[in-house]
Amino acid sequence: MGVRTNPVKTLRALSPANLNLFLHVTGRRPDGYHLLQTVFQLLSWGDDMRFEWRDTPGVSLSGDTGDIAPADNLILRAAKLISPLDQGAHIYVRKRIPRGGGLGGGSSNAATTLVALNQLWKLELDRDELIRIGTSMGADVPVFIKGRSAWAEGIGEKLTPISLPKRWYVVAQPDCFVSTAEIFADPELTLQTPPITVQAFFSGAGRNDLQPVVVRRYPEVQRAVEWLRERSLDARMTGSGACVFASVESEQEAYIIAEQAPTGLTVVVAEGLDKLPEIQEVT
Repeated sequence: MGVRTNPVKTLRALSPANLNLFLHVTGRRPDGYHLLQTVFQLLSWGDDMRFEWRDTPGVSLSGDTGDIAPADNLILRAAKLISPLDQGAHIYVRKRIPRGGGLGGGSSNAATTLVALNQLWKLELDRDELIRIGTSMGADVPVFIKGRSAWAEGIGEKLTPISLPKRWYVVAQPDCFVSTAEIFADPELTLQTPPITVQAFFSGAGRNDLQPVVVRRYPEVQRAVEWLRERSLDARMTGSGACVFASVESEQEAYIIAEQAPTGLTVVVAEGLDKLPEIQEVT
């Protein structure tokens, strides 16, 4: 690993949320992993992260992660995987992405950490090496490392960049935590949805196979789906939930819907991004 002699002192990055615009379970591998088809839509909204260079080894973390044990914290795990012996960093994170919401917050934090520390420490790891490292922490980490919206297959790791129509998204956050493992273990989960083509997706095909299981188990998600579908017929859940989204053509439309949210339901508005903005150097 190469090391920068005059390092940038601080980097600032958006650790974005993402949506599964559809999610099909197409099979299951012998090792138990489910085979999927999905489209990852990156968003302009997410967690704020700051990375400060230190001249002593080790990585410290502050912000909105105090209730996560270090062994389970994907930010610290990602940093440990590429930490050099002669440099360190302090990481600060301001969380906005809810946990257990199906918005990829943990994977996004891990990917952002790998990309930012590679730049901060001038390690010169190429994108493929970062993806190899990131995949060990989750199948959806690579899409955030690549920083592009993508068509995904396999267990989510086979990515093809995709250009999506410019849309704004209304994202409702029910007040519950959905366990992904619990949903994939449900005996009523659909496991053999026939694969579709990209063309079929752009023609309107696609659903979330996990949604019927989640709404049966979590009435908060069912209520959010029903509320949003009264305003947009394409409203659906993202990932394994709990968050629900709808797409509209303009920012104004999105805020009109968001302002109608019932008491107790958090709703945010975000723009879909085909490509993430560059990590910023702070002078």
